[in-house]
Amino acid sequence: MSALARDLAPLVLAGVLGTAGAGKLFGRGTARQAPRTALARLLRDGGRAALALRVLGAVELLLAAALLAGPVTPLPGGAVAGGVAAGAAAALLGAGFLGYLLYARAAAPDGTSCGCTARHDTPVTWRAFVRAAAVLVGGVAAALAQQPWWTAAGRRPAAALCLVLAAAAALTALSADPDRRWRMPLRRLRLRITGHPLAATGARTEAPLAATGARAAVPLAASVELLERSRAWQSVSRVVRSALLDHWDDGGWRILQFAGVYGGGGPAARPVLVLFAVDAGASLETVREPAVRVSVIDADSGAPVLATA
Repeated sequence: MSALARDLAPLVLAGVLGTAGAGKLFGRGTARQAPRTALARLLRDGGRAALALRVLGAVELLLAAALLAGPVTPLPGGAVAGGVAAGAAAALLGAGFLGYLLYARAAAPDGTSCGCTARHDTPVTWRAFVRAAAVLVGGVAAALAQQPWWTAAGRRPAAALCLVLAAAAALTALSADPDRRWRMPLRRLRLRITGHPLAATGARTEAPLAATGARAAVPLAASVELLERSRAWQSVSRVVRSALLDHWDDGGWRILQFAGVYGGGGPAARPVLVLFAVDAGASLETVREPAVRVSVIDADSGAPVLATA
């Protein structure tokens, strides 16, 4: 580990803990998500799980503030008492996260959320373990820092900026948020340019009536209601792990996007995107069993996993 990376570790770690802590403490989704997390199983109550998440968020914010504040008392050898204490506490927190994730995988192999971000219902995957390990390693590095992070950044500003940006990019790629912030928009753009993967599944090829101009598109809620009553939804609902994430109209079809986990709760489980194509002009008032195309694609590679009519 380079001296610069070690001395900048408090700054990077403060950003990670501060973001996660603010989401847990102030996020409106904490109470909604808590009952669906492995923590609720551990505490046997969704209300207690929500309270525990908010307390953890407060602890993370306090640690972030301590890491940003920098050293308090110099120690022999160049280390600083404040940095050692905050770094050690962060390392212990990271170790605790790892232990909790191991419990979550064992207690909730069906893909129950870990509650790590308190923003989205994200199943426990390898990303969660890497994030927790990064907090552990970052805490150790912060405890070993020999000078305040602002001093290290001031001496080598260009290198410090590059290092912080690289760390931020890596941590963002490991977080659950990229699926909403940039992965999903990019995938939607790709699907609009190349066509959605449902077109070549061998499903029925009749164009929906909306494509012919026979009727206008119905409200989104009507399409979702129609989908959730269809046999197509029932056939893959076990894979879906989220509410509706995104939607758009394409050639008379309304594409509805959900997140899911394919492969059960075993080692072969992987995050996927579940795409449904429904006639944009159909509703319960016009049809009882709509033509629905379904496709399940790998969330990372975009490769088809399952396609059916």
